Amino acid sequence: MNFRCGISASQTARRLAFSLLAAITSPLPAQTPVPGNPTLLRAINAVRQQGCGSGPRQAPALREDPALSRAAALIAAGRPLQDAMAATGYRPARAAQITVSGITGPVALTARVLGKSCATAMQPWLLEAGFYQRGQQTWVVLAEPFSTPAASQGQQVEARILALVNAARAQARRCGKETFAAVPPLLPQSLLTEIAAGHAADMARHSYFSHTARDGSTVDVRATRAGYRWRSIGENIAAGQRTADTVVQGWLDSPGHCANIMAPNYLEMGAAFVVDTRSTLGIYWAQVFGARR
Repeated sequence: MNFRCGISASQTARRLAFSLLAAITSPLPAQTPVPGNPTLLRAINAVRQQGCGSGPRQAPALREDPALSRAAALIAAGRPLQDAMAATGYRPARAAQITVSGITGPVALTARVLGKSCATAMQPWLLEAGFYQRGQQTWVVLAEPFSTPAASQGQQVEARILALVNAARAQARRCGKETFAAVPPLLPQSLLTEIAAGHAADMARHSYFSHTARDGSTVDVRATRAGYRWRSIGENIAAGQRTADTVVQGWLDSPGHCANIMAPNYLEMGAAFVVDTRSTLGIYWAQVFGARR
């Protein structure tokens, strides 16, 4: 029998876990609502429409999020960006902060006044904003939201993973120092999907990242326990990636995970993701390969 998990969980975490600009913990109680700032939003979107000299000439319009405006107010009160985001319950994929002093009103957010911060305001991955203005100071929080597939999209996401994996298996490739010939496509297997979903849910619920579950089980034990009579079994895991395409590319870029994808002794596959925004990495993925006796 063949049992394989790929490279160690610690290496996987370093290579595949998505990096956040701010590590978000469980949200604190909601803060006092902050009024919307339509004039400041229009001002910064005008900058994103016109550009600021060198660099990108246009960026998508931002939308204001009340949680980011509450975060901006907390920053004005002395909280660092990371703490302010956590306190409002907003989880970003990436975030940035701009502070402008010595001027008030929407003119605080013109390209000329922003100066070097204008390049930050133009980043195309920023999609949401929050504002707080007091006296002649303006605080702006910009973020890329941590958007993930909905649980109801599980089947579509799994189908996309399977399609990407089978496209990879259709071509010879090198995984680190190993060379693999093209191999036949994998078939979907519902019990393997259940096994993958169970481990992804456990990692998300308890905020850990490992092939070994909290009860000490590894994928061979979990597969046997679920009633999958295997002669070959293997597993890939990942955390933080927000799409099927990025998670599969991450696996292909990692020699151990790539070797699992290309292994000729696997005939079936199941994959799943589970989201818990309170967890360390937000979204957890598991992919289980198998061949039955």
